Amino acid sequence: MQVHTDIGAFRGIRRPVLTTGTFDGVHLGHQVILDRLRSVARREGGESVLFTFHPHPRMVLYPNDHGLRLLNTQEEKQRLLAQAGLDHLLVVPFSRAFSRMHAAEYVRDVLVGQLGVHAVVIGYDHRFGRNREGDIHLLRQLGKALDFLVEEIPAQEIDHVQVSSTKVREALLAGEVAKANALLGYAYMLSGVVVKGRQLGRTIGWPTANVGAIDPVKLIPGNGVYAITADTGHGHFQGMMSIGVRPTVEENGARTVEAHLFGLEADIYGEAITVRLHHRLRDELRFASMEEMKQRIAVDKQEALRALAER
Repeated sequence: MQVHTDIGAFRGIRRPVLTTGTFDGVHLGHQVILDRLRSVARREGGESVLFTFHPHPRMVLYPNDHGLRLLNTQEEKQRLLAQAGLDHLLVVPFSRAFSRMHAAEYVRDVLVGQLGVHAVVIGYDHRFGRNREGDIHLLRQLGKALDFLVEEIPAQEIDHVQVSSTKVREALLAGEVAKANALLGYAYMLSGVVVKGRQLGRTIGWPTANVGAIDPVKLIPGNGVYAITADTGHGHFQGMMSIGVRPTVEENGARTVEAHLFGLEADIYGEAITVRLHHRLRDELRFASMEEMKQRIAVDKQEALRALAER
């Protein structure tokens, strides 16, 4: 997959077959659209293109009150789109001026004038342009006038999947990672850098890797203990992870993400880490003593190993 960030240099693409949207999560619903996009590109002898924006439009339009929690970082999204077989990803900056473009102007000047689109593939309910004034009917009219094809993905093809980014977010915030993963089609991931914490885990025989430098708009699932897999510079590991405020050791602690990786003996401070969440083991608990917490962690490990073996 080729990644493009300059719309003015987007040239030389053979019969661009294009869809557009934020595609946050690249979930099963998005994959229906991508499958159709690739199919139409093959049929037309063209190349598949996703036209999207960064930063997210809501961050530009509502900079102080966007309340945004994304399912993917840009790097994660690019990796998922490449795995889905997309030929070209065009990522351009979103601006207030762009948001004010009328739908017909956007199609004529951008999709046709700048991108030379051969075909547009969109869902039945897609809206575009200023105040979301454009729809499939307008796009068909413009397609006839400006000589490009319009391929609609009908309601029954998308709705039978019954997936939306909102449903995925709700499941993750409730800690229901197995449900979220079923909607996504892959295990939800958190990427960051291992940073030093208070190192209390070492004192009870359960050292943890504190995951820091997580993208500030990345959605972090609800508090609890999870069975995970993780990738670091030292390899691939099974493990378990706690998300929460550590009520046993801190009265008013900040929310942390701490992973214990089974079999890891090396020091990985400063290393990049990607964690995939597979199963929620339990709620975050306050223990009467560190010894009680230590005993429960040993039980958590056995439950995590069992859950990971069953996935």
